[in-house]
Amino acid sequence: MSGQDRIHLEKIDDYRWRIPRTGGMRVDGVIYTSEEMLRDLNQDESPKQVANVAHLPGIQKYSLAMPDIHWGYGFPIGGVAAFDWKEGVVSPGGVGYDINCGTRLLRSNLSRQDLRARIKDLADALFKSIPSGVGSKGTLRLSSQELRQVLKKGSAWAVDNGYGFPEDLERTEDQGRMEGADPDVVGDRAMERGRPQLGTLGSGNHFLEVGYVEEIYDPEVARVFGLEKDGVTVFIHSGSRGFGYQVCDDFLKKMGERVRQLGLELPDRQLACDFIHDRTGQEYLTGMACAANYAWANRQMLMHWTREVFERFLQMSPRDLGMHLIYDVCHNIAKREFHMVDGKKREVCVHRKGATRAFPPGHPAVPEIYRQVGQPVLIPGDMGRYSYVLVGTEKAMEETFGSTCHGAGRLQSRTQAKKASKGRPLQRELEDQGIHVRAASRATLMEEAPEAYKDVSQVVEVVHQAGISRKVAKLRPWAVVKG
Repeated sequence: MSGQDRIHLEKIDDYRWRIPRTGGMRVDGVIYTSEEMLRDLNQDESPKQVANVAHLPGIQKYSLAMPDIHWGYGFPIGGVAAFDWKEGVVSPGGVGYDINCGTRLLRSNLSRQDLRARIKDLADALFKSIPSGVGSKGTLRLSSQELRQVLKKGSAWAVDNGYGFPEDLERTEDQGRMEGADPDVVGDRAMERGRPQLGTLGSGNHFLEVGYVEEIYDPEVARVFGLEKDGVTVFIHSGSRGFGYQVCDDFLKKMGERVRQLGLELPDRQLACDFIHDRTGQEYLTGMACAANYAWANRQMLMHWTREVFERFLQMSPRDLGMHLIYDVCHNIAKREFHMVDGKKREVCVHRKGATRAFPPGHPAVPEIYRQVGQPVLIPGDMGRYSYVLVGTEKAMEETFGSTCHGAGRLQSRTQAKKASKGRPLQRELEDQGIHVRAASRATLMEEAPEAYKDVSQVVEVVHQAGISRKVAKLRPWAVVKG
């Protein structure tokens, strides 16, 4: 970043830094980070993107960023912003191309000892059975009418068609279905891309990870979530595949034209937007809901097939295996929510891009089984270190519109990571650490090298110390399937 473009950061406290409102900014920017992580933050222009977002009409309180912040399209990845529902805008760049990219976590009755001698073979079995990789296609062949039902019903479509159980819906954000989805606003190309890809993991940073609980920080909350020391877990990270990408791309073009029609002066054309109640704004929200529902159905099916692999491989009944969904949370979405702004309850559209909802105990959107402790927050790391389970807090509601981080956050672009990893025997290095990785290509392994990411432990420590989510458990990766 050049000297003239460098963003001035003022320290608020040990874990928050302010970008003071200047020029056309309507609010301050606030970044959650630490002194140690500031060094990495200064290597890209994501703080400038935080300031850019603050220019958008109707933004409330702050333009926010979590400690896993890095450069994204328009909004930084790790960005959070809320806009007045009546007078504000919605921006596809504040959601991202992979609409409702998200994670779900399963617990089981298995202990680490149960799988110690068979983990390599289990990794092979999962890799063989779970469709993954660039452009991967699933075993389903959906008709246009069936796809429309997926877009309207989300996870419920999958459960109704035998991929899981009704109780899975209770443990999914918004029960795995976003209201208002209208397939009629979705273009033909998105439908074409979506039809063969339902039930596939995808590529890049998407994964299926078998792990185990290495450390418990909050025994009471861990008990409610069903986690115990050395218990075997499964993390699934995937999104809306080519369908969501195309929906985003189509609406970015439409909203770029709307910005010109409205005469909005924005610091970055990637912040293309429309007012929530204008036609294109409404159409985007209904199309985004279709992609969100596609992603929830996709993860539901991936989870169902994962359970079946475990049952066949271990020759165990579902009851004995006890592989229950803890929670599914999305981290690329825009949602209508109610939050306190300047002492008043306001209706807002919260954009979370590479950020996770973190609602507190007692919140009506938290599943009843968790309402006494708060919403589970799932934070995957890189394939060579850790992942975390956190829980939502009241402070998040007060400061961040009920939001927290979503993962480790990249330090290197995919191109940089491939260059830095050239010639390294990454798979063997991970195997030496007891982590068994199966990937569709060597290129994916190189792009996803652990060093390409921030240390998720540092990211989690920031949000824990800042109080916008609390640590519950640390998970260690053991067998990883990458696209």
